[in-house]
Amino acid sequence: MAQHKSAKKRILTNAKKRTRNQAYISSVRTAVKKVRTAIEKGQAAEVAGLLEKAQSLLHKAASRGLIHRNTASRKVARLAAAVKTKAQA
Repeated sequence: MAQHKSAKKRILTNAKKRTRNQAYISSVRTAVKKVRTAIEKGQAAEVAGLLEKAQSLLHKAASRGLIHRNTASRKVARLAAAVKTKAQA
């Protein structure tokens, strides 16, 4: 266990940041999942708005350092490609 006052404070602040980051990552995953389910159900009207929200959340997560920026770009590209192929079909 931490003995110094600053180390104890660091443990508390890290715990707060961890829960906040986990919540944000969870919302990103949910947004991506909503896009995927809308694509599967063929809800073309909703897909555009959901894709835009998911892109925004992914890029914000990357800018905050929660995920790597290349990972965010890859996920956005794959979502956009899935939307495009489903729209053409």
